[in-house]
Amino acid sequence: MSTIPAAVEERVRARVITDDPLYRVIPVALRFTVAEPLAVRIVFPAGLSPEGTENEWVFPRALLEAGLQGPTGSGDVRVWPCGRVQAVVEFHSPEGVAMVQFDSAALRRFLRRTHAPVLTRQA
Repeated sequence: MSTIPAAVEERVRARVITDDPLYRVIPVALRFTVAEPLAVRIVFPAGLSPEGTENEWVFPRALLEAGLQGPTGSGDVRVWPCGRVQAVVEFHSPEGVAMVQFDSAALRRFLRRTHAPVLTRQA
């Protein structure tokens, strides 16, 4: 019997895009659970927000998948490819807009793991 893993987490490094020519690299967690099979989460570490807490964005997995192929999204989260090896995820909130650049390979690896069957043993 094959099932999707109960949870997938991938730790990646991302670049915050600003007007400053020196970009800032931050650790980010990509998360998926079978409890929400159509959603993915991008979690930014504590300390980046004024509150000092993790900042988590939840949005459709299909949006992330489509954004690796071409520009997509029209709400709080937008995704598009940036060259051949990177993708940008843009987050909109009442506080402003944040643009974060990821290696496309890391996003694809994470998405594959959210679909990959895992063999389970029956007792």
